[in-house]
Amino acid sequence: MPPARAEVAVTGLGVVSGWGWGVGKLDAALASGGTSIRPFVRFDHERYPTHVAAEVPERRAASESVGREASDLSFADTFAIAAAREAIAGAGLPGELSNHDAGVFFASCTGGGFECESFYEAWRGRNLWRGPRRLLASHPVSRPGEAVARDLRVTGPVETVSSACASGTLAIGLALDALRTGTVDIAIAGGADSLAHITFGGFNVLQAMDEQPCRPFRAARRGLSLGEGGAVLVLERLSEARRRRAPIFARLEGAGASGDAHHMTAPEPHGRGAAEAMARALRDADCRPDSVDWINTHGTGTVRNDLAEFHALEVVFGAHLDALHISATKGSVGHLLGAAGAIEAVATVLAIRNQRLQPAPGGGGIDPAIRVRLAREPVAASIRRALSLNMGFGGCNAALVFSSPGLGSEGAT
Repeated sequence: MPPARAEVAVTGLGVVSGWGWGVGKLDAALASGGTSIRPFVRFDHERYPTHVAAEVPERRAASESVGREASDLSFADTFAIAAAREAIAGAGLPGELSNHDAGVFFASCTGGGFECESFYEAWRGRNLWRGPRRLLASHPVSRPGEAVARDLRVTGPVETVSSACASGTLAIGLALDALRTGTVDIAIAGGADSLAHITFGGFNVLQAMDEQPCRPFRAARRGLSLGEGGAVLVLERLSEARRRRAPIFARLEGAGASGDAHHMTAPEPHGRGAAEAMARALRDADCRPDSVDWINTHGTGTVRNDLAEFHALEVVFGAHLDALHISATKGSVGHLLGAAGAIEAVATVLAIRNQRLQPAPGGGGIDPAIRVRLAREPVAASIRRALSLNMGFGGCNAALVFSSPGLGSEGAT
């Protein structure tokens, strides 16, 4: 069994987002500073006050990425499988992992919610026995991870996390623990969710949605924008990745989690829970706050969440916050709910790999109550170590610490 502090490497990345199918499209889009949040066509949203979301384009691309069986899968399952296949291929691993000690650690909030809504609409129209009853099988939030395990022939542990918007980050943390303790040699970690009436309508009822694409930390922000897609990271112990000469995009150094114990939907106003999650991740990574060069924030664009997150950053980073650049991936791809932490982890790894700041989309000045350096241009920067934070309903908080592959002990405590 490997030592508990075994170093862990990111050797593969896969993404499906509002920008399209593949990591390359996301990488180019993050550098552009643009947004994929726009009017969408998945379902009729005329009755709602907002009308934009980051919808995955080109449904036919699903057949190219997943095969003919895409027609029998939910949107979330399709996103999950496509991202996992891309990540596995990029890591130089075979398409079937039955001969490897592998596990799947996945996140989702709605699973096949859209497909179940489609079945309900058929039932309401008295077409129950003619409707596609197979759609009901998409309902469990565990389905995307199970679909990945079946597709890749993974026979190790298959674990699903559904803790609101922190789910993807928590799933990656579980994968890190499994690798450190020797439970698995290869971890497929990520998440997938799709647009659905229940989430789009629910956030509109909560008055948490912006009529325009979300503008995290901006003074004129009015709320979040939903997105959909999937993201996967392949994680391995660094020693094994080097032995098989796998590409190493970054190291995953630490993970931390916490609970606000405050409110069902609102964050703790002073960000105490989020601060604790970041502090735990830094302790787990055995590094100081001032060794972090860049932060990928939760950055939803809601008034309360952005302000609470800023207070959390103040608590953890103190005066060092003035020197830190931050960004907010949700301005580009929307809020992917259970998959948010996964796609934002991929974005964080890309920033480290490219040594380039990712500009936060959205115009206008920063809220004067929030003192942060929001990246505005895709300029070169030294990003040796980065932190990704997520905050979810119910007060779930989670953070990850990534570093460049060549970073030694500098910044260690």
